[in-house]
Amino acid sequence: MIDIAEKKHSDHIKANRKVGVRVFSVFAMEDPRLKDFFGFLDSLKNYEKEGVPKGAGTDTDEGFDLRRMERLVQLLGNPLSRYPVVHIAGTKGKGSTSAFIGSILREGGYSVGLYTSPHLKTIRERIVSGRKAEIISVENLQNLFQDVQDILNKALQTEHLSLTHFEVMTALAFKYFAQQGVDIAVVEAGLGGARDATNVIHSKGLSMSVITTIGMEHMDALGGSLESIAISKSGIIKEGCPVILGGPFEPRIEYILRKTAASMNAPVTSAFGPGINSTITKLDSTSDQPCQYADILVKLDENDPQTTIELFGVRLRMIGYHQLQNAVTAVCIALCLRSQGWRISSDSIRAGLENTNLYGRCQFLTPKQVEMLGISGATVVLDGAHTEASAKALATTIRMLYPDKLLAFVIAMANDKDHSSFADHLISGARPNVAIFTEVSVAGGNIRTTPASSLLSTWMHIAQGHNFLVTEMAEKQIYNLPDDFSDPNSQRTFPDKPCLLVAKEPDFVEAVKRAGNLLKLLNNECSGIICVTGSLHLVSTVISHLHD
Repeated sequence: MIDIAEKKHSDHIKANRKVGVRVFSVFAMEDPRLKDFFGFLDSLKNYEKEGVPKGAGTDTDEGFDLRRMERLVQLLGNPLSRYPVVHIAGTKGKGSTSAFIGSILREGGYSVGLYTSPHLKTIRERIVSGRKAEIISVENLQNLFQDVQDILNKALQTEHLSLTHFEVMTALAFKYFAQQGVDIAVVEAGLGGARDATNVIHSKGLSMSVITTIGMEHMDALGGSLESIAISKSGIIKEGCPVILGGPFEPRIEYILRKTAASMNAPVTSAFGPGINSTITKLDSTSDQPCQYADILVKLDENDPQTTIELFGVRLRMIGYHQLQNAVTAVCIALCLRSQGWRISSDSIRAGLENTNLYGRCQFLTPKQVEMLGISGATVVLDGAHTEASAKALATTIRMLYPDKLLAFVIAMANDKDHSSFADHLISGARPNVAIFTEVSVAGGNIRTTPASSLLSTWMHIAQGHNFLVTEMAEKQIYNLPDDFSDPNSQRTFPDKPCLLVAKEPDFVEAVKRAGNLLKLLNNECSGIICVTGSLHLVSTVISHLHD
């Protein structure tokens, strides 16, 4: 490990201790054989932990310096020249769409590199390759780092210690895919598009650009408006390279995306246009792992049979209307690749969709895992929703699957999210009975953590605005309900308005247990739903606890 990195890491620790921040090292949760690698990563600027500066994702003087990333990739031998890339950006849906198209390509027999972020259990999840979707092993990551350590040290000095955590991880992924000889890479953008570290893919190596959705997350970092966010995301569009629009988009946003594509002579394919028909035909919520069945009919170009497909009764483990749209977007990507000469059969597309599953996206825990959390009788689902749009999608999905069951939320959030809009959609759309607020570290630190008391206050205000009768339960209180509860044995409810029991619990395991206890108090059989949400970092913490 170089002295510069050690000194910077030491200074970083000391500075945080001065302001009373508890410092976590990524290495603490990883294999000790990767000590040097994680020591190096911990020495770098980590915007996932510290928050992204205002304007950082815009294509302006305030934006990230993409030339720094370009120089790093060149020092690593320009690995992006070794394989074509599908580049995917978007406010929501890019991770799921990446997973869908990666799975489809592997079913077609291709070796696929898949780069996504963030991760849930190990940072190695961000780098996946091969025909079997294998995350980079400890040995391979260790060897990769040793191979390029001198180059990284040189780059760190040349760039005046300004390389970031995300830039290094991205560059290593590109290098690893070249070493593995992948046939194609699917690369998910991190923040925005124009100044994102992934946006060093030039038109010569780009098979197509994909923009899934445009929403208001990271508003300050991406220019302050929906239009500026669309401009930033459209930065991944390259001269002459096809563009897939996932959508649907507001007309003014679609206009920006299409205008950018036209200026680049980039042909546009819409995943929500006249030739697209998709519908959910059946829901199966009777098993431990619910699913939905869908019909997907796509005709992109009447003159090209390679861009037409009819899939009936596709069994999707990714649930919700938003996931159906992500699946349709992936189908459009596959058909456009097929028209370019890639061998992707309709059977491969079906199998790829049906085999796709992501941890932390409407993930249902097994009965054994539920017991490990100290709960009995309830269904527990983990979902990393943290935006207004994802809250709306989550509320719709839960009530679509379980329209009549009691519902409890366990929530932790980062402090740069729109807590009010998130609460508004979950309260109005899902009509919960219980909400427990907790706290977890964000990307290994507490800088971006929102106090549970702040979330509780926001939810009480929003719920009262929706005519809920809100009752705050005292610490550890689980057996005493308000005096005016009616008690018809099986379920207690207020006669004239919906009731929401709220509480804060700093420990996430105790928060989940408390949610289960309060559901049992409301319904003796405790056949309700507990949804852990608000942050992928919370979901990650729960998953890590289950696998300890």
